[in-house]
Amino acid sequence: MSELRVEDAAPARAALAGRVLREPSVQLLASQVLTGGVAMAANILMVRSLSPTHRGEVALMLQVVYLATQVLLMGTERSFVAAYHNVAPAPAVRAYARLLAVPCLVFLAGAVIWHLAAPNRLTPSGVIVAMLAVFALIEAASLATRSIAIAVGRVRDFLVARILEALLLLAMLIGLYVGGAARPELWFLAYLFAGATPTVVYMLIWTRLPVTAAATPLDPGVNRQVRREGLALFPAALSNMAMLRVDRLVIPALASTAALGHYASVATMTELLAWPVRAYADSRLGRWRASHREGTLRTAPILLAVGAYALVVVPVVAGGLHLLIEPLFGHDYADAKVVVLPLVVAAGLYAVSRVSLGLLIAKGHGGLVSAAEIIGFVVSFAAYILLIPRLGILGAAYGSLAGYGACLVFALIATNLVRER
Repeated sequence: MSELRVEDAAPARAALAGRVLREPSVQLLASQVLTGGVAMAANILMVRSLSPTHRGEVALMLQVVYLATQVLLMGTERSFVAAYHNVAPAPAVRAYARLLAVPCLVFLAGAVIWHLAAPNRLTPSGVIVAMLAVFALIEAASLATRSIAIAVGRVRDFLVARILEALLLLAMLIGLYVGGAARPELWFLAYLFAGATPTVVYMLIWTRLPVTAAATPLDPGVNRQVRREGLALFPAALSNMAMLRVDRLVIPALASTAALGHYASVATMTELLAWPVRAYADSRLGRWRASHREGTLRTAPILLAVGAYALVVVPVVAGGLHLLIEPLFGHDYADAKVVVLPLVVAAGLYAVSRVSLGLLIAKGHGGLVSAAEIIGFVVSFAAYILLIPRLGILGAAYGSLAGYGACLVFALIATNLVRER
């Protein structure tokens, strides 16, 4: 009898595993874990191939692109997911393309004007400007495909695209490492080509898919709603990206690109701690909004669960990373150990804030989300200016800790106030 029960349980376990693997949040997490794994490998390859100064230059170019990407998206990443549900891929791609058209044209014109009008000391070569502009467009399209995939229920396609991107990037970076490439722009180009190929391919595939009868027709007014909510969230998106990335811009100015190389080697790895939580929050936005409208959304259990995750993971990551710095990066990066603990704690606080802010978005309080992100950015930037000249990269780590903490405190207070109402 027990043998029969064991045999019957096997298909049930397989079915359960299949359902779990088909969960959008699990697939989003898988894509982020894969991207994070490649980012770690890329980090190791670069610090083994480039001097801290050149590693800092690559980090600086990437941060410029990531900030520009948020300007192009204008806050529509999460508002698109919240507003669209069960629509067909082709109309969704066209809808997002309309959202991006004007910002992209303005951005390209601005890049040309900047290169022509800015003093030579403030602008790199025309080739570098062109690379930065093109990569910013690619990154914006890539993040748009993430939102589209969640909205239309094709997260698996997005996961496959990210697998292709990871394989391409890893192959090119290994080639650069084996070939002894020492020019930062070559490493940056690897990111550009790896991101462009799968993004363009899947955008083309989605536009050719037929519209099924079960798909919800697109209402032209929805795009206006997405833009309106996106503009409310745009200060949040820009402030969040600035809070995450401005340290990489301030460190070269107040310290050196070599200091940025040390700092980025650790920060790139600690950021991975928050990725699973962010994937979970993004995949649940539509569901949370529906539950809120029905009056069944319970925020306390969700926040307690993510808080428990941070409490468990933070000490493990901090201890492991502190031990691995020199074996992974070499003796030249031993000084980076000093920023491990504050950056890991900061990443834990940031993770909890993503869920709290996601709940506010689901409840339609984009203004509060923007306020939380702006407060976090202002606090972190002020701390960077005050502390980096005195403490170097440790000051940058403390600034991140202060900014992420301020953002979380405001988000929790706002979530509680909204619940009380």
